[in-house]
Amino acid sequence: MTTFDPEVEKLPRERANRRFPRPSEIRPLMTFRRPRFDARERRLAHAHTIEDLRTIARRRTPRSVFDYVDGAAEQEISIGRARRAFENVELHPRVLRDVSRVDASTDVLGTRTPLPLVLAPTGFTRMMHHEGEIAVARAAARAGIPYVLSTMGTTDLESVRACAPTARQWFQLYLWKDREASEALLERAAEAGYEALVLTVDTPVGGARMRDIRNGLTIPPSLTLRTLAGMAMRPAWWMNILTTEPLRFASLSSFDGTVEELVRRMFDPSVTVEDLRWLRERWSGKLVVKGIQSIEDAKTVVDHGVDAIVLSNHGGRQLDRAPTPLELLPRAADAVGHDCEILIDTGVRTGADLLVARALGASAAMVGRPYLYGLMAAGEQGVDRAIEIFDTEYTRTMRLLGVASTNEIRAQHASLRPAHRL
Repeated sequence: MTTFDPEVEKLPRERANRRFPRPSEIRPLMTFRRPRFDARERRLAHAHTIEDLRTIARRRTPRSVFDYVDGAAEQEISIGRARRAFENVELHPRVLRDVSRVDASTDVLGTRTPLPLVLAPTGFTRMMHHEGEIAVARAAARAGIPYVLSTMGTTDLESVRACAPTARQWFQLYLWKDREASEALLERAAEAGYEALVLTVDTPVGGARMRDIRNGLTIPPSLTLRTLAGMAMRPAWWMNILTTEPLRFASLSSFDGTVEELVRRMFDPSVTVEDLRWLRERWSGKLVVKGIQSIEDAKTVVDHGVDAIVLSNHGGRQLDRAPTPLELLPRAADAVGHDCEILIDTGVRTGADLLVARALGASAAMVGRPYLYGLMAAGEQGVDRAIEIFDTEYTRTMRLLGVASTNEIRAQHASLRPAHRL
């Protein structure tokens, strides 16, 4: 209970002395932002987080295109769990550490990279923005981080390589039913100088992506009454699509249909570990297997000579209720971390998430949606901004955690909180 001193209450109340401020005192307070004449710069000025980029992207692109990036399979349980897993991590900072300078760099597949970040393979990229894979490759090159071009890309692998010939570029492969076509892609990737091959193994069939089904998404987008009506809402996007090179799958001669139909035609449900052996014999560079979701499978592919694995449930876009990669990571690190590198994707949205992945055993994290939000928001400049956000958040989290270099990050710095703790 608060008590009052009656003697204090008798003291006269002091009133502030008023005066007119001097011009010299007002002048420093009068700051005006430099006008931005570039529309992309104006948009990105409000993007401080990946979620901000997502908000801008949603305003800039047709609903079906945004939903293709943002959505996941069936009830979207897997992607929700992945995000909650990162949110449920507790960081353990140490104080009184010299973090006046920090080194965010690390080794990924044997080469130094400025940040433990890899831009993941994503299909149909020119559908999100007409600059497409070229914009992403250039942004990754400027940042010095690897970019993985997808088999389902909309720019041919030679053109992507030529736009940044000294950059770290990897090529992602789906083993098609047509093995000769797959082998031809391998030869093209090797001749173009791609550093690594990333084999995706979690697609015996395509996942049921309900947003795409409800939106009737096709590649290229069909000019239906619904899409024609959407032109009035997103005229800039449609103008760019209709006045630039026709949208196509660069690795295919031609295709006209839904994403689901394409997946049924291309993906091979008969792929086994024997095909991994076949691939290892034909690819002399670094080999990464993406889509590992169990310790047993991790051990199996490591036994077949891969250089790295990616713990991934395909961004929640294949099997709903699949294992959450972050929760699997510590056990995978114990089981195979001494035999190969481990990367992780799905649910990575902040620089702090990169640090968590490092602490729990990954050499780096892959991201797809975050840089696509940037691409949809402002093209190549938006991808630059997405990478910059990760860099800023990562180094700030390092300082707050009390570590001066990426190599200092250990399991003691992060832990998964028990589900019952709030």
